[in-house]
Amino acid sequence: MKYRVLGKTGLQVSAVGFGGIPIQRIDAAGTRVLMEKLVETGVNFIDTARAYTVSERYLGEALSGGLREKFVLATKSMSRTYADMARDIEQSLRDLKTDHIDLYQIHNIKTDADFELAFSEEGAGAAIRDAIKAGKVRHLGATAHSVESFERLLTYPQVETIMFPYNIVESQGEELMHRAAQQGVGIIAMKPLAGGNITNGTLAMRYILQNPDCTIAIPGMATVEEIEQNAAAAEIHGPLTQEEMAECEAIRAELSGDFCRRCGYCAPCTVGIDIPSMFLFENYLKHYDLSQWARSRYASQKAKAQDCIGCGKCEVRCPYELPIREKLKRVAAAFAENE
Repeated sequence: MKYRVLGKTGLQVSAVGFGGIPIQRIDAAGTRVLMEKLVETGVNFIDTARAYTVSERYLGEALSGGLREKFVLATKSMSRTYADMARDIEQSLRDLKTDHIDLYQIHNIKTDADFELAFSEEGAGAAIRDAIKAGKVRHLGATAHSVESFERLLTYPQVETIMFPYNIVESQGEELMHRAAQQGVGIIAMKPLAGGNITNGTLAMRYILQNPDCTIAIPGMATVEEIEQNAAAAEIHGPLTQEEMAECEAIRAELSGDFCRRCGYCAPCTVGIDIPSMFLFENYLKHYDLSQWARSRYASQKAKAQDCIGCGKCEVRCPYELPIREKLKRVAAAFAENE
């Protein structure tokens, strides 16, 4: 396994890490089996989140008995205020059964209000910094889905890592990744399989890890076989072959006309639909065997896919000319079938 320094945190992390979303469909005993396989293959980075229902709790139980010390443990929260983030940090510590979390991230930060509050003295960032002073957290990171949020995060020196979508289809963050590397900010690639749309996991890992500006990729892994495959991909040395590059181009061509890159240019929706989230929830519903969680996330939205009035303003703004109205109809139908 290759190891890299996660930016200015100084943490030595494996090139491939463990994404904790699929833990929700396993159990604590099954999670323990996966943790033991991670140790065997040299994967030492685990990412989870408060929002992943039972994921932190199952990981906490699975990492007991001496395994915790073998991993760099990261989690994240959508909280924006000091009080809410402080509460979530304490809950994460309890659920993960640990006295410290190596990386705590402000999750999915995107609006002006998010930034202004989260990085104020009464915000989530201040709570994480105080937890660092108390020895409960080691480092502060953030996650984003749009290039605008990514770029803005680079203006906050306290942010040590940024998690951003990066894969064969979604390469819109590459310039900012290079800037981040120059600033010593570690880059964590989420959605390495493009929400399950890329089926060649080995190629997906190879593509991401050949970029020196990307520190680590964190595919969601629910089986021992997936861990073995992704760990093996990280051990393949050398640049992409001509055949691999041709396959990457074929994947882009296949997905480019119907793939949301979550850039956010479609906003604002006339009726308030968070359009990229609709497509994200659909992927969870179809590709990750997380239908119950996907339905819960979908139901929590104030405006849903079925609320689309077909005005078409989003499609005019979309730089990829996606048929957003038709895609929203498919999302609405998919969730209606799973009610």
